[in-house]
Amino acid sequence: MKKLIRGLREFKASYFSTHQQLFEQLSHGQKPRVLFITCSDSRIDPNLMTQAQLGELFVIRNAGNIIPPFGATNGGEGATIEYAIQALDIQQIIVCGHSHCGAMKGLMKLDSLRSEMPLVHDWLKYAEATRRLVLDHYSHYEGEELLEIIIAENVLTQIENLRTYPVIRSKLYRGQLSIYAWIYQIETGEILAYDANDHGYVLPQSQLPPSEIDNTLFDPPAIRNRETPAIKTQQQEFQQPEEFTISASQRFPMTLLSPEQMDRIYRGSASKKSNGS
Repeated sequence: MKKLIRGLREFKASYFSTHQQLFEQLSHGQKPRVLFITCSDSRIDPNLMTQAQLGELFVIRNAGNIIPPFGATNGGEGATIEYAIQALDIQQIIVCGHSHCGAMKGLMKLDSLRSEMPLVHDWLKYAEATRRLVLDHYSHYEGEELLEIIIAENVLTQIENLRTYPVIRSKLYRGQLSIYAWIYQIETGEILAYDANDHGYVLPQSQLPPSEIDNTLFDPPAIRNRETPAIKTQQQEFQQPEEFTISASQRFPMTLLSPEQMDRIYRGSASKKSNGS
């Protein structure tokens, strides 16, 4: 607590004193540009990750970055979504999962939580679609590999849940809303973004028009020439604002999954579609 109190003093003496005009503007109202949905994990800081200024992000945080489907509960997530889209006219939503997610570890052993943490158990049931999908399609994976898959699939599940909200469906239908799926990798600081056309996670600059891409920011030397496919997922597409051509050099694989493993995931997905399921 002493450290936090010292931080309060430092904030008032340094940051606040040099940004008084910003705080004066914010005192008259907010106009955030993005609804950012992410996990409560203490290692995640949306403003730090994106270098967004105060007032630019409207944030929902909970265990597992979960959005219950519309009507499933009258919790704060639904009310916050409705307010963000209807009252604040936010037109971009990011659902951001992260590596080493404790909630997703819990989802992998859901039954054991029933007696130990019943409230956590009940909350994670809103990600049951993720759990079932992974059990049905990725049963041959285990440990960290399985955890990364469930993290990636859960972000897409929560976007599907988002689409059940009337205000979201209406805005999507009119082309007034874009939704993005991100995964933050704690150990590398990288962000991976889901690409619906490729059915995999790629570097986020691939979802920008070429004129807006800053290669010095998004394309560090360590990954410029890496020729590996993105991880493939079983989930269906969600709406993207535009279609982009993505070169192989822009793709970034999920940690610990080899190209052969990722290719097997993709072939399994393609085979399932060809069978009409």
